[in-house]
Amino acid sequence: MIPADIRFSVAPMMDWTDRHCRALHRVLTRRARLYTEMVTTGAVLHGPRERLLGFSPIEHPVAVQLGGSNPADLAAAARIAEGYGYDEINLNVGCPSDRVQDGRFGACLMREPALVGECVAAMKAAVSVPVTVKCRIGVDDQDPEAALDALAEAVVRAGVDGLVVHARKAWLQGLSPKENRDVPPLDYGRVARLKRARPALPIAVNGGIGTLAQARARLDEVDGVMMGRAAYSDPARLIAVDPELFGEPAPVADAFEAIEAFAPYLADALAGGARLHNLTRHMLGLFNGRPGARAYRRHLATHGSRNDAGLATLREAAAHVSQADIALETTAA
Repeated sequence: MIPADIRFSVAPMMDWTDRHCRALHRVLTRRARLYTEMVTTGAVLHGPRERLLGFSPIEHPVAVQLGGSNPADLAAAARIAEGYGYDEINLNVGCPSDRVQDGRFGACLMREPALVGECVAAMKAAVSVPVTVKCRIGVDDQDPEAALDALAEAVVRAGVDGLVVHARKAWLQGLSPKENRDVPPLDYGRVARLKRARPALPIAVNGGIGTLAQARARLDEVDGVMMGRAAYSDPARLIAVDPELFGEPAPVADAFEAIEAFAPYLADALAGGARLHNLTRHMLGLFNGRPGARAYRRHLATHGSRNDAGLATLREAAAHVSQADIALETTAA
């Protein structure tokens, strides 16, 4: 049976989905599965592990995404991540950046499905939590039918617990990582065909999903959807995830209530030495589209980096939206 929490997840995004971002998203939705930024095996094995892997218990269910291509190193890194309490280990086979390619991992591994299978098998042998793969439908001149089938066959044989497919090719030369998120055309049909061919394999689709209506449409074809930039840039949309996709009450009523629900986490982080700017940079889009949103963002940009910035600074920023709401109501009356 497909676990309910695969139905919706927030994509791993470098420089964005850090622990503070994930804690905010958890305030907005109890059910979405959250992912870390990609962490390389070298960083896990030799770097500052607590800074890279530490997270708040409120984030569950949360998955760690690993980058690497050496089965032994991935097994060791997965074992360490499991020790930190992650609910899932995900292997990155989708990132197209030059740095990732130079390290022989990410999207270029679409050309080496047998190696990906070895990596999955090694991680499965090392941990008891689910091991999943996030991939593309192909790279460069690969035929997406053959490339995705080969990748799926290799990881299924290795015992993979699920597949997240970004429904675009990646072009390893000639396109930047940003362009690789937009320029190659989306092919949701290819992912749907994979699901029909492998009904027992849990499959989620990623890429170009900007609204919950679009997410529901994809759920007619696959088991789950993963939303990336739309969830980050407009986090308030996550408030509707639980009622619309899981049939459960939303944890907060609106963005104002979300700020108050997030306040204890913010207070603890500030007491631990975090700067307000590093916490609220993930909240800049919280009031997107509402009167006063620009003033809210400007207030945080101007005052959030000060040494004495704290919860009061965030509440003062949100007050710009409240005041705009009152002005609109007064005008309407």
